[in-house]
Amino acid sequence: MYIRTTKTKTKNGIAEYVQLAHNQRDPKTGVPKAVVLYNFGRIDQLDLDALRRLVKSVSRFLGPQEAVTIREQLGAESPFEFLGSRQIGGSWLLDGMWKRLGIEKTLQQLLSERDFRTPIERMLLAMVANRALAPASKLHLEHWVAREALIDELPDVDVHQLYRAMDFLIEAADEIQERVFFSVASLLNLEVDLLFLDTTTTYFEIEGEDEDHEGQKALRKWGYGKDNHPELAQVVIAFAVTRDGLPVRCWVWPGNTADENIVEQVKKDLNGWKLGRVLMVEDTGFNSEENRRILQQAGGHYISGEKMRLGSQGKPHEAFSRKGKYQKLDNGLEIKEVIIGGDSEARRRFVIVRNPEEAKRDSQKRQEIVKEVERRLEELRQLEGEPHQKAACALRSHQVYGRYLRQTRTGKLVLNHAKIRSEEHLAGKYLVSTSDDQLSARDVVLGYKQLAVIERVFKDLKHLVDIRPVYHRLADRIRAHVLLCWLGMLLIRVAENETEQTWHEMKKALSTLHVGGHRTHSGEVWQTNPADAEQKKLFETLQLKPPPRYYSISTPTRESM
Repeated sequence: MYIRTTKTKTKNGIAEYVQLAHNQRDPKTGVPKAVVLYNFGRIDQLDLDALRRLVKSVSRFLGPQEAVTIREQLGAESPFEFLGSRQIGGSWLLDGMWKRLGIEKTLQQLLSERDFRTPIERMLLAMVANRALAPASKLHLEHWVAREALIDELPDVDVHQLYRAMDFLIEAADEIQERVFFSVASLLNLEVDLLFLDTTTTYFEIEGEDEDHEGQKALRKWGYGKDNHPELAQVVIAFAVTRDGLPVRCWVWPGNTADENIVEQVKKDLNGWKLGRVLMVEDTGFNSEENRRILQQAGGHYISGEKMRLGSQGKPHEAFSRKGKYQKLDNGLEIKEVIIGGDSEARRRFVIVRNPEEAKRDSQKRQEIVKEVERRLEELRQLEGEPHQKAACALRSHQVYGRYLRQTRTGKLVLNHAKIRSEEHLAGKYLVSTSDDQLSARDVVLGYKQLAVIERVFKDLKHLVDIRPVYHRLADRIRAHVLLCWLGMLLIRVAENETEQTWHEMKKALSTLHVGGHRTHSGEVWQTNPADAEQKKLFETLQLKPPPRYYSISTPTRESM
């Protein structure tokens, strides 16, 4: 069967008719002949709606793809249209942690005191979730929220609104950090008697550094960096971390700030939280007489790393000259407690730690270096009283080999055997001090070794939430960016501690959990795919509910019907 048109002459001209025809072979002649099955009438008087209904009725018996194609060509609405999908697994989990830790409640309480017409709390969650799941610029966040990931109750966002949310975050930074800390500490029963303090740096790929303005110190400054980019301006970032690895407070200083100059502000801020007796654990870079005095204020105490060599000559610390027996710990370390100063005000308590395996490696490495120094000395062909050759000067100033050389009165370079013996005495050792006499030497050492937890925080800060590149120029926006990274690290670390999985493993497991949108005659339906066993276990372990099977169902309004 087919549709054909025929033309007929009339008194008014030529009329064209539309017919449904079918070819049949003439039994006598064997020639195909068209047989008209139905006349639709003149082409200029056709009932097009009737024809469309006929086509739709016929399309029911075709394949689904053919039927949809025909309906689209006719301009008819499809009974079912797929609108796309967005990831929901990671963002839903982070949203649940955000609420469970009381961050949502804290922000809403603070926002109730201000007159905002935009969902600031949801925007802050979106920025934190983005740092944890797919770090990108705030400008890209517009696309990420609208097209890639689903943030509950935030269908889209404008970058200028994100900047306003960041401004609020920095305005209420101290209060937010304090309230979040106590909310998390209460919920998880955190032990906050031991806090670890350390700093890191992050650089900016800009030329030069920012100038101070009207007495306000700029943040982006040149300084001693920990990223091997001394030519770039940077900022100094500090974290206070619990023994469980949870970052509970962060600070940002100009890039030229030395570690030993930040302790006073850290102690002042933490004292404001009225935590009671707190033992701060810090690395060697923070150790100074003034900082030790500050840390002991308000009943506080410290465990601090000590420099093993003092002065321009690099003489070993006095504690290493004191006699005493080493006590062996279960982990293989050997420790010895030393008191210097007796009962005087200058009294200090030290613990010498020796790692036998590390001592063996140090000794072997030093022997190789000394052997290489001897070989180079033989090649110099030095003459008594003669000026040094360039090779001799280079050897003496060498960063590694020069340490084991000394110059005789006649100017000849020889091995410094006293230095070699001194280094052998320090092999595999490090020195720790504390102001807390109630702690055993074992607890002092174990507490100091836990500084590794903050090193992991800094590693994840740079490689998990990608604190850089930092696209911000204003000091407050830079501080707000660090606060967003801190919140992201807090959510991640709590999730890791409770699930005993890494964040990379959790992200991978949740990456297949999507929500898809469909449009029908009855409205729009957003449905999630079923969660698998691994995903269900993650949500259950974190005491969270998985995304609902049907995220949203909307019916068409009268205007759209």
